[in-house]
Amino acid sequence: MSLDSDVLIDRRRLRRKVSFWRVISFIALAALLLWGGAEATGFGELGRSENHIARIEISGPITYNRRQLKMLEAIADDDSVEGVIVSVNSPGGTTSGGEALYNALRKIAEKKPVTASITTLGASAAYLSAIASDHLVAQYTSLTGSIGVLFQYGNAKGLLDKIGVEMAAIKSAPLKAEPNFYEPATPEVKEALQDLIDDSYMWFVGLVAERRGLSKERAIQLANGQVYTGHQAKTLGLVDKIGGEEAALSWLVEEKGLSSDLEVIDWKPESEERILPFPANLLGYLGSENENLLHSLLKTAKSVVESSLPLDGLVSVWQAPDAATVSALGGAKHD
Repeated sequence: MSLDSDVLIDRRRLRRKVSFWRVISFIALAALLLWGGAEATGFGELGRSENHIARIEISGPITYNRRQLKMLEAIADDDSVEGVIVSVNSPGGTTSGGEALYNALRKIAEKKPVTASITTLGASAAYLSAIASDHLVAQYTSLTGSIGVLFQYGNAKGLLDKIGVEMAAIKSAPLKAEPNFYEPATPEVKEALQDLIDDSYMWFVGLVAERRGLSKERAIQLANGQVYTGHQAKTLGLVDKIGGEEAALSWLVEEKGLSSDLEVIDWKPESEERILPFPANLLGYLGSENENLLHSLLKTAKSVVESSLPLDGLVSVWQAPDAATVSALGGAKHD
């Protein structure tokens, strides 16, 4: 009987332990689901309710990004955001994307102070976006400028002739679908392209002159397509100060009267990952190898698509070797 009693007691103890750990596991899983769900669906951003300085990032090729523009609109309307730091590291991108960013940042600047900090690169459409700020900082060796317009197109007529392929087109007017790749551009086509380039160029130059306090003549002199270091840009009046983000933050505190105790919080557009089903999002917060693989695949696919598709419309990109994969793409480019 004593043996049976001991076994029964051990079983009861084991059941208590199992029950205890079941409860702990359930609580932990529930907490993880709640936290992961808040992060994956955006409710984790409720912490921004306290007054702070928003940091936004402009990096990589610039395109017309509706999610980013929606975020900038939210920043403009959010009373808890007392100031904005724009961190720029981009070779440029589409002119329409740069224009949209410029306009969105100017709307923010109408309500609260905005400063920009160019890190490694802030050229072409990225420089256009940066001058929307009220104070522009660059590091001594940052690369910026590249104000100008370039339209590139290829012609494969010689190749087509060699392989015996002949192209024909019936058009409503001589300038329709010009230039094309199967015949040389006519003088009329080149003249039309030059008008297109000149119009975009003067628009860009006008914004540089207005925002940097330069005469139109001086802005045209600087808008020769040249890339400048941060130090050169400061000397030429294209940036306000040499320094990093600390200099930008100091301007907000010392010149605009913001409290030095305000936290700087990163704002990011709603990511593609939040569009995924909740279980896929939750993997990101479990730290599993499967999640790392999933995110790697998503980022790789995204980079392949972005690098393989041409940028629509006029493009404002600094074309240094390997500066960006888009530099080899066709189209009109601010260069």
